[in-house]
Amino acid sequence: MLKFMYNGIKLDGKLYKASYGKGEYRNVNGSIIAQTGITIYARDYISFPKIEGLTIKNESDSMTDYFETDRIYVLPSNKYWNEINLAWEKQEEKMRISSEKRKAKREEKRRK
Repeated sequence: MLKFMYNGIKLDGKLYKASYGKGEYRNVNGSIIAQTGITIYARDYISFPKIEGLTIKNESDSMTDYFETDRIYVLPSNKYWNEINLAWEKQEEKMRISSEKRKAKREEKRRK
């Protein structure tokens, strides 16, 4: 079973940790491909599993010691868009709450 969580992709009970980024997609020439898209970034250099309907991109080159994590670009036309967008929204909400807690702690320390 496939689920997009705020902290990664869960497939058959295993969580592949990831983060999400939302924004414009541009090609190498700088022209806009899509106004909105979401990129899923793998964490900790763990590879994503193959998922039908998603293309994993990784341009690592061990010959030159250039390594990067897997990433998946998702456009609104993708069949998983709604689920991935919801996971991105949950990630943003968790980050907002965490930021507010840190800010409150800093303010509390300043008052002392």
